[in-house]
Amino acid sequence: MDNKNKWEKIEVIFELLVFGIAIGILEDIVAIKLATNEPITWDVVGVVVLVAIPFAILGEVIFDRIDFATMFEKFFSKKNKQDKAPLS
Repeated sequence: MDNKNKWEKIEVIFELLVFGIAIGILEDIVAIKLATNEPITWDVVGVVVLVAIPFAILGEVIFDRIDFATMFEKFFSKKNKQDKAPLS
């Protein structure tokens, strides 16, 4: 991998991480407001940010790297082969 592709990949990961954090914060604030009807204060925003950051990192670093489509395809193709096997 050349240096340009490496930096482009890092840039994409960083953009998705920042976007994930921003969306996570927004959805958590909306959920708190709808569920509790409490006023949104800076203390609430601070707690939301502290909670959203680790989940955004987990989502970007771990879960976005897993190819679920391939996993499901392998799982269901094995299951279908077992279902079609003749009974002895």
